[in-house]
Amino acid sequence: MSPVILDLKSFELDAVEREILQHPLCGGLILFSRNYAEKAQIGALIKDVRKTVKKPFLISVDHEGGRVQRFIEGFTKIPAMSNIEAFIHSDADQSALAESMGFCMAYELLKLNIDISFAPVLDLNGVSEVIGSRAFSAQPEQVVKLSAAYINGMHGAGMKSTGKHFPGHGSVREDSHIAMPHDSRSLEEISARDMRVFEALIASDLVDAIMPAHVIYSQVDDKPAGFSSVWINQILRQKLGFNGVVFSDDLSMQAASIAGSVTERAEKALDAGCDMVLVCNAPSEAEKVLDGLSQQNTYSERWLKLLQVENAISKLQSSAMVTKYNGAVKLINQANEMFGS
Repeated sequence: MSPVILDLKSFELDAVEREILQHPLCGGLILFSRNYAEKAQIGALIKDVRKTVKKPFLISVDHEGGRVQRFIEGFTKIPAMSNIEAFIHSDADQSALAESMGFCMAYELLKLNIDISFAPVLDLNGVSEVIGSRAFSAQPEQVVKLSAAYINGMHGAGMKSTGKHFPGHGSVREDSHIAMPHDSRSLEEISARDMRVFEALIASDLVDAIMPAHVIYSQVDDKPAGFSSVWINQILRQKLGFNGVVFSDDLSMQAASIAGSVTERAEKALDAGCDMVLVCNAPSEAEKVLDGLSQQNTYSERWLKLLQVENAISKLQSSAMVTKYNGAVKLINQANEMFGS
């Protein structure tokens, strides 16, 4: 199958992008704020993409909520995950809001024929500023509880979940977009806190996909987790029993450069056990990956199960789903007033 996910420059496809999207190794697209003007425009863009590729094709976006919400105008404002614990004290009310957030986010994207949002963040809220308020809590038990509710909301709308950033990005200060983070803790220490979240959600069969961190956990392996067969195959798949999809994080990030050229990064991520690789914000680099990867290799087909099921959009229009959506929006708007956001 086609293991590469890339992006687009603007609101419409140009001739070069049409050609690239039809490349045999291109299997998906990630959308950004620069691709969105309003709902009619993004809907037309997605329709054009699907008409152009004429094959199973994964359309994705980072739309988790808080400061990482790519589409604003015309969409419900999803609060930062950390606000749930900070402002709401009843367990039942926390879970109800988290579930409503996951449902609303997924519902609004699925109606536009977007398959997945790379969400939720399963990291602990520790010293990492790039994670920070994107995390549900600093405590593993709270992250498990709230992320499970958020995922149940996503699943209720019909969207698969992606847990990130395995085995945990919250305990390193460096931002992997611009630096190479190192976590010197032992596997036992990581397993006792950060990885407990992933382990619990995998055991509950809630996580459909995983995105490893561009972090080196030096006592476990000398490679970042996204390029490490120790982390992906030995720990994630064999020890934790995860059978879902593994996405690389963006291969154009600074922390990924340790693995060599962009084509070498893609090869190493796929060899380590990733099913799909992302190359974002660097069109020339994405072309190098498409040209450099072998078309003779057999690539994973796991990601096909993340695509929207047939008639998913029409199911969203049922009276029961519309009623649930309206209730979720009301609860989220009330929360935003409480949060002052």
